[in-house]
Amino acid sequence: MEDETSADSNYRVTAGELRQFIERIERLDAEKKDLAEQQKEVMAEAKGRGYDTKIIRKVIALRKREPNDIAEEEAVLEMYKEALGMS
Repeated sequence: MEDETSADSNYRVTAGELRQFIERIERLDAEKKDLAEQQKEVMAEAKGRGYDTKIIRKVIALRKREPNDIAEEEAVLEMYKEALGMS
């Protein structure tokens, strides 16, 4: 009987801890949704002022990358374009 009580006690603690993790994740999801909405608003504002949002997204992606990786990719792209007579 004592083992069952001990197991129940451990279960309750684990369940409580699990609930805390889930609630934290749910809060983070809500914050993430709010941030995504704010990003949409900023993009809409940029678009309204005449900026190309597709290019803005590309610039943001480039800023996240290493300069050497970008240079290498651009060199290969230029080589391919030359090979196809696109330069």
